[in-house]
Amino acid sequence: MKTSDFDYELPRGLIAQHPSEKREGCRMMVLNRAAGTREDSVFSTLPRRLRRGDLLVLNDTRVFPARVEGHWADTPGKVELLLLEPLAGGEWEALMRSGRPFRAGNVAVFADGALKAELLRHTSEPGPCHLSPAGGGSLPSQPPLTSVGGAVPRQRGVGPGPTLSGHIVVRLDFAGDLYALLERSGETPLPPYIARTPRAMTEEERREDAERYQTVYAERTGAVAAPTAGLHFTRELLGEIAAGGVEIAKITLHVGPGTFRPVTVENPDDHPMHSERYEVSEEAADAIARCRARGGRIVCVGSTTVRTLETMAAEHGGRAVACSGRSALFIREPYRFVFTDAMITNFHLPKSTLLMMVSALAGRGFVLDSYREAVRLGYRFFSYGDCMLIE
Repeated sequence: MKTSDFDYELPRGLIAQHPSEKREGCRMMVLNRAAGTREDSVFSTLPRRLRRGDLLVLNDTRVFPARVEGHWADTPGKVELLLLEPLAGGEWEALMRSGRPFRAGNVAVFADGALKAELLRHTSEPGPCHLSPAGGGSLPSQPPLTSVGGAVPRQRGVGPGPTLSGHIVVRLDFAGDLYALLERSGETPLPPYIARTPRAMTEEERREDAERYQTVYAERTGAVAAPTAGLHFTRELLGEIAAGGVEIAKITLHVGPGTFRPVTVENPDDHPMHSERYEVSEEAADAIARCRARGGRIVCVGSTTVRTLETMAAEHGGRAVACSGRSALFIREPYRFVFTDAMITNFHLPKSTLLMMVSALAGRGFVLDSYREAVRLGYRFFSYGDCMLIE
């Protein structure tokens, strides 16, 4: 298949700029794969659509305020830094934007001097990936976020950088807890199709994004984008689901900005897929095995959960085991799902890897017909939009 086979027309007015009034009040299109039918419904009906013995799998990653604004240490020139993920020795992978070229050894200052970042090198990751600005726990493999002091040696080989970098590596210098510092001084980066910036936002909008661009079960800090299919759940709804005999398990996949990277090549095989950190705990692996043993369905909440479980299957011979690593799995037709029987997902961008994943599960023709019907019915699209249950 070609990338253009996954295109569709979307009126700009259907791209949700704000979340629904109530999390569980969003619309939900239900696709029945066996019958080839679809139903217009609401998310609050989900508990009665799940069956006793099913397993609902959630991604418990937590979004952190990864974007900070500052200036160069030697000039008043402005710098924007988007932290992506920690490496070793106080280094972070990041994106940086400035009005001037930058070289290895350049230092930027943020949070009134409480945070400094020195550019070390560019990486081989494809980029840039864009996020628009707006505004707890970690994986065992993640370095501890303690203060880093001392001089940073200058390194050669970076050369003058562009004003908008691809992926770079910086070394951070700060005191205390980095995430606490970012909570005070950082901003949550929103997806590029949410058209508002911090300077134009009201305090109400800032509070709304801080609360609603986060799942109610977020626990493990590390994502720069939310697993948006989970934004529709409330604690009350999860309690109702559990009371109905549905088991609930959590995995972790820290969502990176690559989730928004468009497919720019006509042959999807040539698309450089981003990788993201994941972990499946022993408890989650046992829950999956129990569900398979009792004949229940595994219902994945979001594409990140699907990627995690299918990566586990691919790397461990189709077995449910405790594991961690990086997932760069690109799911598209033809693909045989191992641990995904049903899926809750938002509506995705045209020609995106996420739309290709959904099409692999439900069939490209059925999915694109359903998207056209969603447009006709006025569904709200993308991160803050409505959702789809594929069963």
